[in-house]
Amino acid sequence: MAAHLDVEKIKADSRALRGTLAISLKDPTTAAVAEADTVITKFHGIYQQDDRDQRETRREARLEPAYSFMIRVRVPGGVITPEQWLALDRLADEVANGTIRLTTRQAVQFHGVAKEDLPRLIRTIDAVLMDSLAACGDVNRNVMCHVQPEAGPVHAAALDWARRLSDHLTPRTGAYREIWIEGEKVAGSEVEDEPIYGKTYLPRKFKSGIAIPPVNDIDVFSQDLGFIAIAEGDQLLGFNVTVGGGMGCSHGEPDTFPRLADVIGFIEPEDLLTIAEAVVTIQRDFGNRENRKRARFKYTLEDRGLEWLVSELESRSQVKLAAPRPYQFVGNGDLYGWQRMRDGRWQLTVFVENGRLNPNVRAALKTIANDYASDIRLTPNQNLVVAGVIESEREAVDRLLASAAMDQEHGPSAIRKNSMACVALPSCGLAMAEAERYLPDLVTRIEELADRHGIGKEPITVRMSGCPNGCSRPYLAEIGLVGRAPGRYNLYLGAAFDGTRLNRLDRDNVGEADILARIDQLFGQFASGRRQEERFGDFLVRSRVIAPVGRGREVNAG
Repeated sequence: MAAHLDVEKIKADSRALRGTLAISLKDPTTAAVAEADTVITKFHGIYQQDDRDQRETRREARLEPAYSFMIRVRVPGGVITPEQWLALDRLADEVANGTIRLTTRQAVQFHGVAKEDLPRLIRTIDAVLMDSLAACGDVNRNVMCHVQPEAGPVHAAALDWARRLSDHLTPRTGAYREIWIEGEKVAGSEVEDEPIYGKTYLPRKFKSGIAIPPVNDIDVFSQDLGFIAIAEGDQLLGFNVTVGGGMGCSHGEPDTFPRLADVIGFIEPEDLLTIAEAVVTIQRDFGNRENRKRARFKYTLEDRGLEWLVSELESRSQVKLAAPRPYQFVGNGDLYGWQRMRDGRWQLTVFVENGRLNPNVRAALKTIANDYASDIRLTPNQNLVVAGVIESEREAVDRLLASAAMDQEHGPSAIRKNSMACVALPSCGLAMAEAERYLPDLVTRIEELADRHGIGKEPITVRMSGCPNGCSRPYLAEIGLVGRAPGRYNLYLGAAFDGTRLNRLDRDNVGEADILARIDQLFGQFASGRRQEERFGDFLVRSRVIAPVGRGREVNAG
């Protein structure tokens, strides 16, 4: 929406993210905020959107677009208490469109919120110790962490570091509380210093997370900054540090591309915050502020080189990186079904198609959160974990989920459980094609092809994005689909099942018939020619259907 605006000037003049938001919120003549304030609202976790399905009708009626707002609530590490969940559930009906969306970064999104209801929503989440500050904008976003507690003390330690990292990299401005919680202060109020971000924050968004092998559910190599937990038994020894990942690119612009992060060394746990701050300030000082399409940290690293980055990082942090420690990932999906926790209670990972919780599903989860679970945990794959259920209450939880058409035992196929889509149309202003509303039907057709070839129980990652920004991480899917225009997609193939290899463009700007014909052909080859336990993406590379990608620039080379 604000692509033509001078974003750097707006940030510099914003008085530490205040802008003219207080005035915009009180303007009764429009359902929108001032155009420059749409830049600032993002730092507060808020996107102004309009219903694109209604655009033409409203234009013909000489009405302004059907404006509303999306609010993203941060959930560092993905863990939500029952009290917090019940507050979020109430807000879905009281101020949003009746749904809750679980994001690919373990956050919660509300859609369809009117301008006048924004303060009420934010005050409600503040009352249960949640916020939306830095859920969007040119800052470090929601910090991800492997969410399922079967890792015991190692998971607990990693989750603690994820929360500490989130706190450390959260902007210090008081604008959020002034505007949303306490009311705007008088003109000339003190503007805080941002010791990490400075006056203009980062050139673009920044993403970070912590992975715990052998599960790469956070897709650590897609993060600007990642930490791979290295453990010995139940003791967290430290982290391998990864830098320079990122999924977004632009169609037809070869200077933009997805990139996998590089592993640069090992650190002890107490050095995590120092290293993180140094990486963020390097991006603050050297990131591209002239061209937002090349402003992500991956391009800073690509342009200046890994050796330069390590030297600058060690100089700023005064931490000497040790050699990376061995680790191994086996997959980037979620662990479904009931699992016994270390304390004897149980956890259940619940598949939520594309992260969308409708009213009937919310009703079941409300009862579960209120009566049975110790907490609700959001996974990086848009699913959730019901944790802390005692043995005698598992059956009741199963019944509640089945009543909401979420039967976990006889429900989704292995392919559907490994599918993911962004919101896309009608609310996202960047979407070029459908994603969330379309992928379920397309997966049904892909399931039919898989069954016909006898591979219906094979887990295969399928991810769809409505545009090339790649919020659903489609470039790390064995079958990736990226929107080009209504009903048209780029088809990418051959990523690794564990998230350690990007895919490559196989078909450019094709429709459903061509997509399914190509998948049908490849499923047939896979069924007859795969090796024992070989994954679909690995088969495509081994059989030379797709050349392996060594660098991100190769993803769109075809």
